[in-house]
Amino acid sequence: MATTTEPENLEPTRGSKRPLYLGLLLAVLGGGGAFYAMYSGLLFGEETKSAKMEAPVEAAPMPDVAFVPIDPLVVSLGPNAINRHLRFRAQLEVVPAHEQDVIHLLPRIVDVLNNYLRALEASDIEQPAALMNLRAQMLRRVQIVVGPGRVNDLLVMEFVLK
Repeated sequence: MATTTEPENLEPTRGSKRPLYLGLLLAVLGGGGAFYAMYSGLLFGEETKSAKMEAPVEAAPMPDVAFVPIDPLVVSLGPNAINRHLRFRAQLEVVPAHEQDVIHLLPRIVDVLNNYLRALEASDIEQPAALMNLRAQMLRRVQIVVGPGRVNDLLVMEFVLK
């Protein structure tokens, strides 16, 4: 008769868990060390506080500008707009020597801005980068009205869709 022999060890052999624990420990220590180096400024950090104190930074003189406020505008939007009205308020950064000239032309500036804002489509206003584009367009129109070299910038103080 044939004799059958049973295998003595059917379970797979398992290795030691020591390399797993050692790798985990090294990963935690490395992560903690990297966090400390970044947090304390040792790696990619700014100048030390003592180096900042040694060389005081001289502030640049403030530019000579004047600000001319524009009366708030409330513009009704088209029938396809989600919001019905736009409330807009701004100030013009002008050269002080031309401040009175700009104030004198303020009704014309308001008219140009009002006409421009009323001509906008709802999609022009509701885009994420719309304010930057609108600001540049309005500044260009104001500079055409008042003439070159008088208005440096248009500062949007309020831009609310209601």
